[in-house]
Amino acid sequence: MAQLNSMFLNGMHLKQIKNSIFVSNMIKMKRVVSLMFFALLLNSCDDGNLIQEDINFEDVDTQNCTTNNIIYKLKEKEALLLEIPKNYFPSEPSLANTPLSIDINNTNRVVYRFYNGIVATDNICETIPPANPIVTDQWNATAGKIEIFTTAIKTVNNTENSTKISGYNHSIVFKNITFAKSNGTQVYETFPFGNYVTPATPLPFLFDKTVEKCSSSNLIYNYTTSEALTLDIDPNLIVNEVTAVNTPRTGVIGTSKNILKYRLFSGLLTSDYFCATTTPTTPTISQQWDAVAGISGVNGIIEVTTTTDGPNTFKHTIMLKKVTLKKGNNDFLLGDNYLYGDLLTTN
Repeated sequence: MAQLNSMFLNGMHLKQIKNSIFVSNMIKMKRVVSLMFFALLLNSCDDGNLIQEDINFEDVDTQNCTTNNIIYKLKEKEALLLEIPKNYFPSEPSLANTPLSIDINNTNRVVYRFYNGIVATDNICETIPPANPIVTDQWNATAGKIEIFTTAIKTVNNTENSTKISGYNHSIVFKNITFAKSNGTQVYETFPFGNYVTPATPLPFLFDKTVEKCSSSNLIYNYTTSEALTLDIDPNLIVNEVTAVNTPRTGVIGTSKNILKYRLFSGLLTSDYFCATTTPTTPTISQQWDAVAGISGVNGIIEVTTTTDGPNTFKHTIMLKKVTLKKGNNDFLLGDNYLYGDLLTTN
């Protein structure tokens, strides 16, 4: 009997040992699984999509330094910096689906910074930045592309149905950008920086509506000391005969006649510029906008109303209707009715 009790007790002890080993193994397995899960979590945190949410500046306003080529975005203790020459932000819209593509390198730099306090403009643009806050970490872009797509910002005069270009919006996106971090690298296939707006220099259009004509050609012109609006007009539109009421002579803007051009000059402009046999080299033309060819009864229309203005003198009032002026990919509307001016002629 004693022997049976001993065997029973030994069996129980062996079972307890086995259970203890089983529990110990389970604990070890749980630890291994936990470590594997933690490692997987760490790797997931290095995934671009997750971290991109942490450094998303798309809805933050873009600012620029006036003394250098840095444009930037600030968000409390973070800063996203883009150092790029300003000539990459042209006063010219991009062609459809054709953004400007620039390599990220030592000249075109992208930097993401962390600070230990609230960051401000002085921390970015000052030659000697404030001592605080301190940069605690910095990611430097080492590869990728900067894509810039430019569109014109236009203000509309609803009364005249005219438009003016007031600025240019540059939509900036980083493509396949690689950041070098203190603990490795981070790659984004597409990383929107956001929009950057540059102002447009408005065209003066300060004409006094007094039109003159070259005696040796069909060129008529209206000008100030810095700009000119010229029209190589069809001579059939300028006739010394009074037009009937509400029945002006009409023509359309073209490429061989009725050629309308707006020019902005960088020097002093006088009347001597227009009728010379050879176009003078000075003052130099800084901008030229050409009128788009019109369609009869639709747009690009020239109307001339002729009245008398004293003995043997005729006044030709020239109106431009639905005319578009274009330079490169840029264009704007003069409006439904733009008074070019009055030309006086005599018999």
